[in-house]
Amino acid sequence: MVSASPAPPLGDHLCENGFEYVKILPAINDAHGGVIVDLKEAMDPQVFAALLRSSLSQWKQQGKDGVWIKLPIELVNLVETAVKEGFWYHHAEPSYVMLVYWIPKIGCTIPPNASHCVTVAAIVLNHKKEVLVVQEKRGIFHGIGVWKLPTGIVDPGEDIFAAAIREVKEETGVDTEFVEVLAFKQAHNSFFGKSGLSFLCTLRPLSFDIKKQELEIEAAQWMPFEEFAVQPFNQKHEPFKYIIELCLAKEERFYTGFSPRPVSSFFAEELNYLYLNSQDLDKSSKSSLGHPLKLIFIFLFCQIFVVCLFLHMRNTYNTL
Repeated sequence: MVSASPAPPLGDHLCENGFEYVKILPAINDAHGGVIVDLKEAMDPQVFAALLRSSLSQWKQQGKDGVWIKLPIELVNLVETAVKEGFWYHHAEPSYVMLVYWIPKIGCTIPPNASHCVTVAAIVLNHKKEVLVVQEKRGIFHGIGVWKLPTGIVDPGEDIFAAAIREVKEETGVDTEFVEVLAFKQAHNSFFGKSGLSFLCTLRPLSFDIKKQELEIEAAQWMPFEEFAVQPFNQKHEPFKYIIELCLAKEERFYTGFSPRPVSSFFAEELNYLYLNSQDLDKSSKSSLGHPLKLIFIFLFCQIFVVCLFLHMRNTYNTL
């Protein structure tokens, strides 16, 4: 919801004796023709049911489409009432559940819940061409003897580059500086039916002493890249195989990834980050800046040529 405005707290209901004010749930208008109800105070389920019915009737008359009801965990007793009125679950967070309802009979355009879980994997190479690797205490890599890159989930509201730096620090104690995103992978049905996006990042080490995380990490070390690359598991697991190829291409300067560039938006005050190939973009920008100068030079050259040709023809005519 990009923007919202207050919706009328009361609806007019015309009776034989005049106008009667009918209370409805407090709501704000969203930017897509719907309303958002964000309940805070405790309410009796029967009172809530009555208010919800009158609200739906009022919003239908107003031509509203989607209805969002945010119930904090303290008001979980109202969920059943809303479901009986036709609402369904949209998503849940630790402190609330979001329910939705579509008023029109056809053409529901309520977007689905967030469809992807975002993770990062960090390549950290030192000046000795050693790569920072870990073995995990839990998960699918536990107990198979594989040394892998530090990885982790991007937190809500966290930028990709910040997540990569944080995960390396948490798992190994090594401070790093973000360089770029080399590649990303999409997978489906990876987390309770959700899809996953994993970003492969390169980072530059700022410290070298390792202090592994006790909760999740079995071991951590700086391993010669050649030793990491020849692990038998890498030949059976294609993502690891491509990671090695990308590392080699990057080391030999044949490959340029995507680095974060802060960008402003017309719709929000905070900066976001656009990940792009800044090396080629900067070259292109310099080239495009030089392009008008080339045109000016060609234009002046043509002008001089025409003038010289005219003078030459005049001199030739005078001699005749």
